[in-house]
Amino acid sequence: MKKKNEVNDLAEEYDFSRGVRGKYAKRYAQGTNIVLIEPDVAKYFPDQESINNALRSLIAIIEKQGKHAL
Repeated sequence: MKKKNEVNDLAEEYDFSRGVRGKYAKRYAQGTNIVLIEPDVAKYFPDQESINNALRSLIAIIEKQGKHAL
């Protein structure tokens, strides 16, 4: 809700008439798990699938050694 003296600094061409309030709120509230990969690592693991496969392999090694926490 706007206050009386609030200035509308959005450009006129922005049209939010068909916007849905809170559309992504539930997903946002669940949090995110974004990890930034350094460029030298990204060279070998260019996408999400390759990173997850590598980490799953590492998990298997850790579990095989009986170490569940790093």
